[in-house]
Amino acid sequence: MNQETKQKSVVFALLIATFLTAIEGTIVSTAMPKIVEDLGGSELYTWVISVYLLAIVISTPVFGKLADLFGRKIMFTIGVSIFLAGSMLSGLSQSMEQLVLFRLIQGIGAGALTTLPFTIIGDVFTFEMRAKMQGWMSSVWGIAGITGPLAGGFIVDTISWHWIFYMNLPFGIVSLILLWTSLKENIEKKKHKIDYSGIFTFAISITAFLYALTLLKEEKHVTGGILTLLIVATVGISLFLWIESKAEEPMLPLTLFKNRFITISTIAGFLLGFILVAVTFYIPLWVQGVTGLNATMSGVTMLPMSITWPFAAVLSGKLMAKTSIGRITVMGISVITAGCLGLVLFTEHTIVPLMMVVTAVIGFGFGLSLTAFTVAVQSSVEWKVRGAAMGTFNLMRNLGQSIGIAVSGLWLSDQLSGHVLESSLHTVFMILVALALCAIVTAGVLLGEKGKELSLN
Repeated sequence: MNQETKQKSVVFALLIATFLTAIEGTIVSTAMPKIVEDLGGSELYTWVISVYLLAIVISTPVFGKLADLFGRKIMFTIGVSIFLAGSMLSGLSQSMEQLVLFRLIQGIGAGALTTLPFTIIGDVFTFEMRAKMQGWMSSVWGIAGITGPLAGGFIVDTISWHWIFYMNLPFGIVSLILLWTSLKENIEKKKHKIDYSGIFTFAISITAFLYALTLLKEEKHVTGGILTLLIVATVGISLFLWIESKAEEPMLPLTLFKNRFITISTIAGFLLGFILVAVTFYIPLWVQGVTGLNATMSGVTMLPMSITWPFAAVLSGKLMAKTSIGRITVMGISVITAGCLGLVLFTEHTIVPLMMVVTAVIGFGFGLSLTAFTVAVQSSVEWKVRGAAMGTFNLMRNLGQSIGIAVSGLWLSDQLSGHVLESSLHTVFMILVALALCAIVTAGVLLGEKGKELSLN
């Protein structure tokens, strides 16, 4: 097998793994009504989704660091194996309590599938090729967003909801085989010290924080329980940072933030994660609740975003070799800002074609900016810390999304139709404009940094 064939096999393996994680959210959401009908436990409905996302947030930086210590192949294998075990067990669930537990296991494995493909891309491909690969990865997310609901509905209606989990098994096994036969890496054999105390403290702190956000979204005001959880999270994160500053091989090397590319990318990634989740959740709500159209039209409205994102990702790669990372990201975020301004101008009489133009614009902006930030993180560090760097970047994006959906929900009316909803959504969209402007200022710090300067890593 020549080098080019090996690279293609690695890419195919990573695309399969990415597709599994990308489609998981939409396909499970589609099947949840039938699952609740069979298993009962409707009070645990949201936890089937929430616990999976919580596990991803926690495990993403952990797998990133362990991949730096023990190699990408072994940690990818462990992650996929855990994901497939969680998938099989989820399919075998006989109660909602079991399903929540098994989804937790599945989410732990998914943390590897969401961060290690980007790390491996940084290892295998040159600077010029990395953005092109990001375009392919973005395409996978777009395809999954379209096919997930369709596949979920078809499987539930014609076979059984159990098979939305079983279907992961053959794809995951193929991904493992391709990676093991194609990816070669030389790992320095020495005894490593795993940062157990850091991992444990981080897990407890993030769990308390995200649970507090979940309660805040439901209560819409700070209760005693929420305040206690936030205190636990604050103390825990402070302790975690102290542990990381003393650990011999920290889970999150604080020295990473001496690198301006890492620091700026993680801050901007957090802000863009907030914007992205709000756009993804609230444009469909606008379509159905304000304009009175059905769920199908919601999907049609969001479709352009899945098309323009990967197109812009490829374009971002071509621009990166010619101009600065900062210029590309500022341009991309400016496009996002323009799209968010378009959302502010929405009225109940806004027609679907105009909405589709706005989502196309927003998708194009995300394709330019997030691709450039991702390649900057991949390329600004050496192999031995690339996993930790990508894990940290993805962690901040995930936190941005988790905080975004909770905080933006505070301004959202409980009334899911009419002028009250329209007014509250306008407020949310104005907040997105403000956050986008903050992201532009953040990205502007990199205006003088040439993409070519990163090509050596």
